[in-house]
Amino acid sequence: MEFRLERSALTDAVAWAARVLPTRSPVPVLGGLLLEASDGRLVISGLDYEASACIEVEAETVRAGKALVMGRRLLDVCRVLPEGAVQCAVEGSRFSLTSDSARFGLSVLPFDDYPALPSLPEVLGAVDAEEFAAAVAHVTVAAGRDDTLPILTGIRLALDGDTMTLAATDRYRFAVRTLLWKPGKDGVSADVVVSARRLTEIARSFGRAGMVQLALDGGSAGFELAGMRTTVRLFDGRLPRHDKLFAMVDPVSAVTDRAPLVEAVKRVAVVAEGGSPLQLTFCGDSVLLQAGYEDDVAFQRLPAVLDGTDELTVAFNPSYLMDALASFDAPVIRFELLGPGQRAMVTGWTSREDAAEEASHSAHQHLLMSAKPLV
Repeated sequence: MEFRLERSALTDAVAWAARVLPTRSPVPVLGGLLLEASDGRLVISGLDYEASACIEVEAETVRAGKALVMGRRLLDVCRVLPEGAVQCAVEGSRFSLTSDSARFGLSVLPFDDYPALPSLPEVLGAVDAEEFAAAVAHVTVAAGRDDTLPILTGIRLALDGDTMTLAATDRYRFAVRTLLWKPGKDGVSADVVVSARRLTEIARSFGRAGMVQLALDGGSAGFELAGMRTTVRLFDGRLPRHDKLFAMVDPVSAVTDRAPLVEAVKRVAVVAEGGSPLQLTFCGDSVLLQAGYEDDVAFQRLPAVLDGTDELTVAFNPSYLMDALASFDAPVIRFELLGPGQRAMVTGWTSREDAAEEASHSAHQHLLMSAKPLV
Protein backbone atom coordinates (compact mmCIF):
# COMPACT_ATOMS: atom_id res chain seq x y z
CA MET A 1 0.00 0.00 0.00
CA GLU A 2 1.19 3.50 -0.83
CA PHE A 3 -0.67 6.83 -0.93
CA ARG A 4 -0.09 10.56 -0.63
CA LEU A 5 -2.16 13.42 0.83
CA GLU A 6 -1.80 16.70 2.73
CA ARG A 7 -0.82 16.53 6.39
CA SER A 8 -3.85 18.52 7.58
CA ALA A 9 -6.29 16.24 5.76
CA LEU A 10 -4.58 13.12 7.12
CA THR A 11 -4.45 14.47 10.67
CA ASP A 12 -8.11 15.50 10.67
CA ALA A 13 -9.22 12.13 9.33
CA VAL A 14 -7.11 10.14 11.79
CA ALA A 15 -8.32 12.29 14.70
CA TRP A 16 -11.96 11.81 13.69
CA ALA A 17 -11.66 8.03 13.49
CA ALA A 18 -9.53 7.74 16.65
CA ARG A 19 -12.32 9.20 18.81
CA VAL A 20 -13.87 5.77 19.28
CA LEU A 21 -10.72 3.87 20.19
CA PRO A 22 -10.74 2.42 23.71
CA THR A 23 -8.32 3.86 26.23
CA ARG A 24 -7.57 0.35 27.49
CA SER A 25 -8.64 -2.93 26.00
CA PRO A 26 -7.81 -6.60 26.63
CA VAL A 27 -7.78 -6.94 22.84
CA PRO A 28 -4.72 -4.95 21.61
CA VAL A 29 -5.86 -4.74 17.98
CA LEU A 30 -8.86 -2.61 19.05
CA GLY A 31 -6.36 0.17 19.64
CA GLY A 32 -5.63 0.13 15.93
CA LEU A 33 -6.92 2.16 13.01
CA LEU A 34 -7.51 0.40 9.72
CA LEU A 35 -6.25 2.34 6.69
CA GLU A 36 -7.41 1.23 3.24
CA ALA A 37 -6.25 3.00 0.07
CA SER A 38 -7.68 2.44 -3.41
CA ASP A 39 -8.97 4.39 -6.43
CA GLY A 40 -7.98 7.82 -5.17
CA ARG A 41 -9.62 7.33 -1.77
CA LEU A 42 -8.34 6.64 1.72
CA VAL A 43 -10.72 5.04 4.21
CA ILE A 44 -9.77 5.16 7.90
CA SER A 45 -11.84 3.23 10.43
CA GLY A 46 -11.73 2.29 14.09
CA LEU A 47 -13.98 0.55 16.59
CA ASP A 48 -14.46 -0.82 20.05
CA TYR A 49 -17.30 -2.83 21.49
CA GLU A 50 -19.54 0.24 21.88
CA ALA A 51 -18.90 2.40 18.84
CA SER A 52 -17.31 2.56 15.41
CA ALA A 53 -16.13 5.36 13.13
CA CYS A 54 -15.22 5.40 9.46
CA ILE A 55 -14.11 8.37 7.38
CA GLU A 56 -13.34 8.58 3.67
CA VAL A 57 -11.07 11.26 2.15
CA GLU A 58 -9.42 11.89 -1.18
CA ALA A 59 -5.82 10.66 -1.51
CA GLU A 60 -3.43 10.02 -4.36
CA THR A 61 -3.24 6.23 -4.47
CA VAL A 62 0.10 4.90 -5.73
CA ARG A 63 -0.50 1.29 -4.67
CA ALA A 64 -3.77 -0.06 -3.28
CA GLY A 65 -3.72 -1.95 0.00
CA LYS A 66 -4.47 -1.74 3.71
CA ALA A 67 -2.68 -1.51 7.05
CA LEU A 68 -3.64 -1.71 10.71
CA VAL A 69 -1.68 0.76 12.85
CA MET A 70 -1.96 1.80 16.52
CA GLY A 71 -4.34 4.72 16.27
CA ARG A 72 -3.21 7.08 19.01
CA ARG A 73 0.45 6.68 18.09
CA LEU A 74 -0.45 7.43 14.46
CA LEU A 75 -2.35 10.54 15.57
CA ASP A 76 0.61 11.73 17.64
CA VAL A 77 2.87 11.35 14.61
CA CYS A 78 0.46 13.14 12.26
CA ARG A 79 0.26 16.12 14.61
CA VAL A 80 4.03 16.70 14.58
CA LEU A 81 4.66 16.17 10.86
CA PRO A 82 5.73 19.23 8.87
CA GLU A 83 3.08 20.96 6.77
CA GLY A 84 2.75 19.74 3.22
CA ALA A 85 2.26 16.43 1.46
CA VAL A 86 2.73 13.19 3.40
CA GLN A 87 3.92 10.03 1.64
CA CYS A 88 2.60 6.88 3.37
CA ALA A 89 3.49 3.30 2.53
CA VAL A 90 3.68 -0.20 3.96
CA GLU A 91 7.25 -1.42 3.85
CA GLY A 92 7.58 -4.94 5.16
CA SER A 93 6.24 -4.93 8.72
CA ARG A 94 6.23 -1.15 9.05
CA PHE A 95 3.95 1.69 8.04
CA SER A 96 6.09 4.66 7.03
CA LEU A 97 5.16 8.35 6.92
CA THR A 98 7.45 10.82 5.18
CA SER A 99 7.00 14.58 5.01
CA ASP A 100 9.76 16.92 3.94
CA SER A 101 12.85 15.66 5.84
CA ALA A 102 10.87 13.94 8.61
CA ARG A 103 10.29 10.19 8.46
CA PHE A 104 8.49 7.84 10.85
CA GLY A 105 8.09 4.09 10.84
CA LEU A 106 5.28 2.46 12.84
CA SER A 107 4.71 -1.23 13.45
CA VAL A 108 1.71 -2.72 11.70
CA LEU A 109 -0.72 -4.97 13.57
CA PRO A 110 -2.02 -8.35 12.34
CA PHE A 111 -5.48 -8.42 10.74
CA ASP A 112 -6.36 -11.88 12.07
CA ASP A 113 -8.05 -10.76 15.29
CA TYR A 114 -9.45 -7.46 14.00
CA PRO A 115 -13.27 -7.54 13.94
CA ALA A 116 -15.31 -6.44 10.93
CA LEU A 117 -16.66 -2.90 11.00
CA PRO A 118 -20.41 -2.92 11.75
CA SER A 119 -22.64 -1.82 8.89
CA LEU A 120 -24.80 1.29 9.10
CA PRO A 121 -28.37 0.49 10.24
CA GLU A 122 -31.41 1.50 8.19
CA VAL A 123 -31.44 5.25 7.45
CA LEU A 124 -34.66 6.80 8.77
CA GLY A 125 -34.11 10.45 7.82
CA ALA A 126 -31.86 13.46 8.31
CA VAL A 127 -31.37 16.32 10.77
CA ASP A 128 -29.45 19.59 10.44
CA ALA A 129 -25.97 19.07 11.91
CA GLU A 130 -25.76 22.43 13.71
CA GLU A 131 -29.24 22.18 15.24
CA PHE A 132 -28.61 18.60 16.30
CA ALA A 133 -25.31 19.49 18.00
CA ALA A 134 -26.97 22.39 19.84
CA ALA A 135 -29.86 20.19 20.99
CA VAL A 136 -27.53 17.50 22.31
CA ALA A 137 -25.53 20.15 24.20
CA HIS A 138 -28.74 21.52 25.74
CA VAL A 139 -29.70 18.21 27.38
CA THR A 140 -26.42 16.43 28.05
CA VAL A 141 -25.73 18.56 31.16
CA ALA A 142 -28.58 16.73 32.92
CA ALA A 143 -27.28 13.23 32.12
CA GLY A 144 -25.95 11.15 34.99
CA ARG A 145 -22.26 10.52 35.60
CA ASP A 146 -22.62 7.34 37.69
CA ASP A 147 -21.69 4.32 35.58
CA THR A 148 -23.35 1.99 38.10
CA LEU A 149 -26.65 3.34 36.71
CA PRO A 150 -25.78 3.27 32.99
CA ILE A 151 -29.26 4.07 31.68
CA LEU A 152 -29.11 7.46 33.44
CA THR A 153 -25.85 8.29 31.63
CA GLY A 154 -27.75 8.19 28.35
CA ILE A 155 -29.83 10.55 26.23
CA ARG A 156 -33.28 9.55 25.12
CA LEU A 157 -33.69 9.99 21.35
CA ALA A 158 -37.34 9.79 20.34
CA LEU A 159 -38.78 10.23 16.85
CA ASP A 160 -42.43 10.98 16.17
CA GLY A 161 -43.25 12.11 12.66
CA ASP A 162 -41.13 15.19 11.91
CA THR A 163 -40.35 15.86 15.60
CA MET A 164 -37.21 14.69 17.37
CA THR A 165 -37.08 14.76 21.16
CA LEU A 166 -33.85 14.56 23.16
CA ALA A 167 -34.03 14.11 26.93
CA ALA A 168 -31.66 13.38 29.82
CA THR A 169 -31.97 13.05 33.59
CA ASP A 170 -29.87 12.07 36.60
CA ARG A 171 -32.98 11.97 38.87
CA TYR A 172 -32.27 15.44 40.28
CA ARG A 173 -32.83 17.37 37.05
CA PHE A 174 -34.41 16.68 33.70
CA ALA A 175 -33.60 18.43 30.41
CA VAL A 176 -35.70 18.10 27.26
CA ARG A 177 -35.17 19.58 23.80
CA THR A 178 -37.40 19.16 20.76
CA LEU A 179 -36.45 19.99 17.19
CA LEU A 180 -37.65 19.33 13.67
CA TRP A 181 -35.99 16.73 11.46
CA LYS A 182 -36.73 15.25 8.03
CA PRO A 183 -37.99 11.65 8.12
CA GLY A 184 -37.32 9.61 5.02
CA LYS A 185 -40.88 8.24 4.95
CA ASP A 186 -44.23 8.64 6.68
CA GLY A 187 -44.89 7.07 10.04
CA VAL A 188 -41.31 7.04 11.33
CA SER A 189 -41.17 6.52 15.09
CA ALA A 190 -38.49 5.37 17.53
CA ASP A 191 -37.61 5.65 21.21
CA VAL A 192 -34.04 4.67 22.16
CA VAL A 193 -31.32 5.63 24.64
CA VAL A 194 -27.80 6.52 23.48
CA SER A 195 -24.71 7.17 25.63
CA ALA A 196 -24.63 10.92 26.37
CA ARG A 197 -20.84 10.98 26.08
CA ARG A 198 -20.86 9.19 22.75
CA LEU A 199 -23.71 11.24 21.32
CA THR A 200 -22.01 14.48 22.37
CA GLU A 201 -18.78 13.41 20.65
CA ILE A 202 -20.66 12.44 17.50
CA ALA A 203 -22.69 15.65 17.33
CA ARG A 204 -19.61 17.82 17.81
CA SER A 205 -17.52 15.88 15.30
CA PHE A 206 -19.82 16.57 12.37
CA GLY A 207 -19.22 20.30 12.54
CA ARG A 208 -21.77 22.98 11.75
CA ALA A 209 -22.92 22.34 8.19
CA GLY A 210 -24.96 19.77 6.30
CA MET A 211 -27.65 17.22 7.02
CA VAL A 212 -26.75 14.25 9.21
CA GLN A 213 -28.30 10.96 8.10
CA LEU A 214 -29.80 9.15 11.10
CA ALA A 215 -30.01 5.35 11.09
CA LEU A 216 -31.46 3.02 13.73
CA ASP A 217 -32.01 -0.67 14.29
CA GLY A 218 -32.71 -2.79 17.34
CA GLY A 219 -29.25 -2.51 18.81
CA SER A 220 -27.39 0.49 17.39
CA ALA A 221 -27.69 4.03 16.08
CA GLY A 222 -25.79 5.26 13.05
CA PHE A 223 -24.93 8.74 11.79
CA GLU A 224 -23.46 9.76 8.42
CA LEU A 225 -22.37 13.05 6.87
CA ALA A 226 -20.00 13.85 4.00
CA GLY A 227 -17.96 10.65 4.04
CA MET A 228 -18.05 10.30 7.84
CA ARG A 229 -19.96 7.33 9.26
CA THR A 230 -20.26 6.31 12.89
CA THR A 231 -22.29 3.83 14.90
CA VAL A 232 -22.93 3.51 18.63
CA ARG A 233 -24.50 0.72 20.65
CA LEU A 234 -27.86 1.52 22.23
CA PHE A 235 -28.55 1.10 25.93
CA ASP A 236 -31.00 -1.51 27.09
CA GLY A 237 -33.98 0.01 28.86
CA ARG A 238 -35.80 3.34 28.83
CA LEU A 239 -35.40 6.66 30.59
CA PRO A 240 -38.30 7.86 32.77
CA ARG A 241 -40.96 9.79 30.87
CA HIS A 242 -41.07 13.50 31.54
CA ASP A 243 -44.67 14.30 30.60
CA LYS A 244 -46.20 14.25 34.10
CA LEU A 245 -43.15 15.84 35.72
CA PHE A 246 -43.28 18.74 33.28
CA ALA A 247 -46.98 19.41 33.91
CA MET A 248 -46.76 22.51 36.13
CA VAL A 249 -50.15 23.27 37.70
CA ASP A 250 -50.69 26.96 38.57
CA PRO A 251 -47.01 27.89 38.82
CA VAL A 252 -45.67 31.28 39.85
CA SER A 253 -43.70 32.85 37.01
CA ALA A 254 -40.48 34.84 37.38
CA VAL A 255 -38.56 36.38 34.49
CA THR A 256 -35.03 37.84 34.44
CA ASP A 257 -32.10 38.38 32.07
CA ARG A 258 -29.87 35.34 31.73
CA ALA A 259 -26.36 36.85 31.45
CA PRO A 260 -26.50 38.92 34.70
CA LEU A 261 -28.08 35.96 36.50
CA VAL A 262 -25.28 33.63 35.37
CA GLU A 263 -22.64 36.05 36.64
CA ALA A 264 -24.47 36.56 39.92
CA VAL A 265 -24.82 32.80 40.52
CA LYS A 266 -21.08 32.33 39.89
CA ARG A 267 -20.28 35.17 42.28
CA VAL A 268 -22.61 34.30 45.15
CA ALA A 269 -21.95 30.54 44.95
CA VAL A 270 -18.33 31.09 46.05
CA VAL A 271 -19.42 30.87 49.71
CA ALA A 272 -21.87 27.98 49.20
CA GLU A 273 -19.83 25.19 50.78
CA GLY A 274 -20.70 21.66 51.83
CA GLY A 275 -23.59 21.27 49.44
CA SER A 276 -25.44 24.27 50.87
CA PRO A 277 -28.01 25.76 48.50
CA LEU A 278 -28.14 29.06 46.71
CA GLN A 279 -31.34 30.92 47.58
CA LEU A 280 -33.38 33.14 45.25
CA THR A 281 -36.01 35.43 46.75
CA PHE A 282 -38.29 36.92 44.10
CA CYS A 283 -40.16 40.01 45.24
CA GLY A 284 -41.92 42.53 43.01
CA ASP A 285 -39.37 43.82 40.52
CA SER A 286 -36.21 42.08 41.78
CA VAL A 287 -34.61 38.82 42.84
CA LEU A 288 -32.17 38.57 45.75
CA LEU A 289 -29.51 35.85 45.49
CA GLN A 290 -28.10 34.63 48.78
CA ALA A 291 -25.64 31.90 49.81
CA GLY A 292 -23.68 30.93 52.91
CA TYR A 293 -24.38 30.81 56.63
CA GLU A 294 -23.45 33.14 59.51
CA ASP A 295 -19.71 33.80 59.04
CA ASP A 296 -19.39 33.65 55.25
CA VAL A 297 -22.32 35.02 53.28
CA ALA A 298 -22.92 36.61 49.90
CA PHE A 299 -25.82 38.60 48.43
CA GLN A 300 -26.69 40.18 45.09
CA ARG A 301 -29.91 41.72 43.84
CA LEU A 302 -30.97 41.77 40.19
CA PRO A 303 -34.00 43.12 38.30
CA ALA A 304 -36.74 40.53 37.80
CA VAL A 305 -40.48 40.36 37.20
CA LEU A 306 -42.62 38.13 39.46
CA ASP A 307 -46.14 37.18 38.45
CA GLY A 308 -48.61 35.18 40.54
CA THR A 309 -47.68 36.20 44.09
CA ASP A 310 -46.05 39.03 46.04
CA GLU A 311 -42.96 37.11 47.15
CA LEU A 312 -41.51 33.64 46.72
CA THR A 313 -38.28 32.08 47.98
CA VAL A 314 -36.71 29.01 46.42
CA ALA A 315 -33.24 27.47 46.66
CA PHE A 316 -31.18 25.27 44.35
CA ASN A 317 -27.98 23.29 44.26
CA PRO A 318 -25.61 25.98 42.86
CA SER A 319 -23.92 23.59 40.40
CA TYR A 320 -27.22 22.31 39.05
CA LEU A 321 -28.57 25.82 38.67
CA MET A 322 -25.39 26.95 36.92
CA ASP A 323 -25.48 23.97 34.54
CA ALA A 324 -29.10 24.70 33.68
CA LEU A 325 -28.54 28.40 33.00
CA ALA A 326 -25.37 27.76 30.99
CA SER A 327 -27.18 25.29 28.73
CA PHE A 328 -29.41 28.06 27.35
CA ASP A 329 -28.49 30.45 24.54
CA ALA A 330 -31.49 32.76 24.98
CA PRO A 331 -31.05 36.20 26.61
CA VAL A 332 -34.07 35.86 28.93
CA ILE A 333 -34.84 33.14 31.50
CA ARG A 334 -38.24 32.24 32.87
CA PHE A 335 -38.75 30.25 36.08
CA GLU A 336 -42.04 28.46 36.67
CA LEU A 337 -42.12 27.81 40.41
CA LEU A 338 -44.39 25.65 42.56
CA GLY A 339 -42.77 26.62 45.86
CA PRO A 340 -39.88 25.70 48.19
CA GLY A 341 -38.75 22.09 47.89
CA GLN A 342 -40.81 21.48 44.77
CA ARG A 343 -40.20 21.28 41.04
CA ALA A 344 -39.06 24.35 39.10
CA MET A 345 -39.09 24.70 35.32
CA VAL A 346 -36.44 26.81 33.58
CA THR A 347 -36.92 27.97 29.98
CA GLY A 348 -35.15 30.42 27.68
CA TRP A 349 -36.70 33.24 25.62
CA THR A 350 -35.66 35.95 23.20
CA SER A 351 -37.44 38.72 25.13
CA ARG A 352 -39.34 39.36 28.35
CA GLU A 353 -42.50 39.89 26.34
CA ASP A 354 -42.25 36.39 24.85
CA ALA A 355 -41.49 34.90 28.27
CA ALA A 356 -44.57 36.59 29.74
CA GLU A 357 -46.93 34.82 27.33
CA GLU A 358 -48.76 32.23 29.43
CA ALA A 359 -49.57 29.99 26.46
CA SER A 360 -46.04 30.09 25.03
CA HIS A 361 -44.01 26.89 24.84
CA SER A 362 -40.25 26.52 24.77
CA ALA A 363 -38.51 23.80 22.75
CA HIS A 364 -35.80 23.65 25.46
CA GLN A 365 -36.96 22.93 29.01
CA HIS A 366 -34.89 22.18 32.10
CA LEU A 367 -36.55 20.89 35.27
CA LEU A 368 -34.83 21.29 38.65
CA MET A 369 -35.80 20.17 42.13
CA SER A 370 -35.64 23.11 44.50
CA ALA A 371 -33.99 22.64 47.87
CA LYS A 372 -34.97 23.77 51.34
CA PRO A 373 -34.35 27.55 51.61
CA LEU A 374 -31.68 28.91 53.93
CA VAL A 375 -32.76 29.36 57.52
